[in-house]
Amino acid sequence: MIKIHDLRKTYFTGRVSVEALRGISFHVKSGEFAAIMGPSGSGKSTLMNLLGLLDRPTGGSYLLDNVETAGMNEKELAKVRNRKIGFVFQTFNLLPRLTAQKNVELPLIYGGVSSGNRAKKAALALERVGLSDRKHHYPNELSGGQNQRVAIARALVNHPAVILADEPTGALDTRTGEEIMAIFQELHREGATIVLVTHEADIARHAQRILRFRDGLLVHDEAVENPVQARTGTSDQPAEGA
Repeated sequence: MIKIHDLRKTYFTGRVSVEALRGISFHVKSGEFAAIMGPSGSGKSTLMNLLGLLDRPTGGSYLLDNVETAGMNEKELAKVRNRKIGFVFQTFNLLPRLTAQKNVELPLIYGGVSSGNRAKKAALALERVGLSDRKHHYPNELSGGQNQRVAIARALVNHPAVILADEPTGALDTRTGEEIMAIFQELHREGATIVLVTHEADIARHAQRILRFRDGLLVHDEAVENPVQARTGTSDQPAEGA
């Protein structure tokens, strides 16, 4: 699904250059659940931006679903982002004036899907993350965990080739974070390809593979023999003051 070879990214500030990624290579198979770890400045955020086609590499190759992305123009990159990549962010990135359902519909709007089909697809995605009864609520009427579930539904709605999750539990308490990881594990069992960035070792152990970065290099790639199974539960109370 993801094939990275000698991927490099250098940032330039005046005459100063910073090598954020220094020639990394790895593959992520279809249906795999991989976690990326590393200290601040290790290159993991840069890598996530490149995987999400939000930035261009300085050199190297990146094949997504067997398609080379390096030579694509901005219009082609935008099309691939919308059709093949589902994003989940730490801060949810929901539009506050839109309901949960309308937030989930956004990728479909960009994809030119008709209004009726958008509503059906968004409703199914929200049902998949257990929020059928909250689809008409606004972000400020939902808890943090519920907002992250909306974000996951939005990532799923286009049936992407890969889900990229950047610190998806970072803004949540431990219990709610476990529930979000339970959703990711369920999606993985259903065949989803997931790449998750986290600085928390206990979160990374929920994946089946951990890639560790340091100083712009991939320094360790390990299989997790017995991934931690996330505890399921409910934290469906609305946000305080909602």
